[in-house]
This record gives sequence, C-alpha cells and structure tokens, in this order.
Amino acid sequence: MTMYAADDIRSRLATGPQPARAVDPSTPIKPAQWIAFHDHEPTERSASGGVTWIARAANLVIAYSEARAGEVLSRTGQPDEYTVLLTSDSAAVRVIAGEQSAEVDEEALVVVPPGDSAVEVLSDGPVIRLFSTEASDLVAASLNAEAYAEPDLRATPVTPWPDPVGGFVLRVYPLAETPIAEGRFGRIFRTTTVMVNFLAEEPAPRNPEKLSPHHHDDFEQISLAVKGRFVHHIRYPWGPDSTQWRADESREIGSPSICVIPPPTVHTTQGVGEHQQLIDIFSPPRDDFSDAGWVLNAEEYPAR
Repeated sequence: MTMYAADDIRSRLATGPQPARAVDPSTPIKPAQWIAFHDHEPTERSASGGVTWIARAANLVIAYSEARAGEVLSRTGQPDEYTVLLTSDSAAVRVIAGEQSAEVDEEALVVVPPGDSAVEVLSDGPVIRLFSTEASDLVAASLNAEAYAEPDLRATPVTPWPDPVGGFVLRVYPLAETPIAEGRFGRIFRTTTVMVNFLAEEPAPRNPEKLSPHHHDDFEQISLAVKGRFVHHIRYPWGPDSTQWRADESREIGSPSICVIPPPTVHTTQGVGEHQQLIDIFSPPRDDFSDAGWVLNAEEYPAR
C-alpha cells in the first residue's frame, strides 16, 4: 500500500528494478519499537558528565550522546566505516582517523573509515553515531538487545555496497552545501551499509490531511527524532495466522528518540510540535532513492 499524494515527490518513485525479497506470508512481523532515550538509564556515562544511549535495529546500531566538551568518543579496531550525524544543535567536534582529521561545527554527515578513530568533543551538545552490526560490542550493549534475540526474518540482511571511490577515508558532507531543493526528497547520503535522509526542520505541525502512509516490503526504517514531538502511526498487515495479528498503533513520542518501523507495516509519521526535525535511516541503503538520483554523495559511493 502506497498512498502518497500527487504532489508528494515520492509518488514518482519506481517500484524496481530490484524485486522485493520473497518472504513467506506466515513469517512473523516484528513489533515496532518506540525508544525515548530519556526514559532509559544511559548505557554509558563519562567522567566529565556526558551520557550515551545505545540502541539497535536489525542491521545497525545508534549511539546517541549528550556530550560534554573535552570528551573523546573513541573506537579501536572498528571493523567497518561508521557515520557521525551533526544537526543544528550538535556539539562541535574534531574527528580523527589515522593521520586524517577534520573539525566540524555545523550540520553535516561525517563518514569515518574502519580502524582506530576518535571524535573529540569541542563543545557541549548532542553527538549521534551510526554503526553497522559488525560493531559487536555495541550490539551487545544496546538497551533493546533482547528485541533481536530472534532476528527479523522479514528484514533483508546487509550486503555491503561497493567500496567508495578512492577507498575508505574520512569524509565530511556539510548540509549547507546541499540545501533542500525542489525535485529532490530531503538530503540523502549513502555509505556502504547505511542511507541517511536529513529531513527539513519544520516550524509547524504537519497537516493531518497530508500524511503519507506507505510500506516497505523487506527493509526497516529507523526514524530518529532530534527536535519536537511526533506521532508514529503503524498498521500491521494480516497474515494467515490470526493469533499473530496486531492492532493499529499510534503513539506520540518526543526527542531525542527513535521509532524502529519493521517491514512490511504501513506507516506514516506526523509532527505535532511547534518545531520539529526527523532524520530517516535505512540499512541497507534503499534502491529506489538511489535510482531516483537523490543521493548527494553518489559520485563517491557507487550504487550496487
């Protein structure tokens, strides 16, 4: 089911060319997850007073830190690249990877290569990092690890996309260089394992008559709320086993939070605050957004 309005640019998305992975209709559908970080004890606390929450989805891990100046968020022997998401409220950081380094004090996506690295925090504020589930220590530390004691058999596992042009190096993509533009949905970036869409900050609640219920056959969506309040509406399709049917869900959640939306649920998200921003995350990267030409760093990260 896709119910995009005619003036929603996503109504023009192609459905292929890659067909959805075949899944037996009796395969259980995972419940959606609403995780408001402030409702949980932090996973980690630093000596300087910073706190970090770690949560996971089928193929990725998110580390949300409310960091303090002087902290260092380090990784040793990281098996694959990871990303740092910086919003308008984020801390300024210096990212160090091998002999490379970059200071970032604006909205940006930073891609950090495998190996040893560090995010030095230069001012108080949020720092958001995304890892694949190759980071086994973070998978184990996730506050919702039990939700994946049984894997989501409907979510396509990650097969990394082609290596970036020029190899794995530190890359910084400032959002100011790629503003929201007519004819393109959000600001979308891709790595070998993840796709991130920085949606615009919205200064008013979303029009309840202009929602966009749709579903994904075989991949999760992680909606990261960084500002404001949202209602995530979820509808579970019926399979042949009526004992597994679930009622519709509509829950309000604030920021910072994530909603993990499992396939193939019908879903749409409604901003209900006075000012809000959502970041949508997908792992593996989406073929349809890639085929539409919306990926801003596609020249450096080839499509599969």
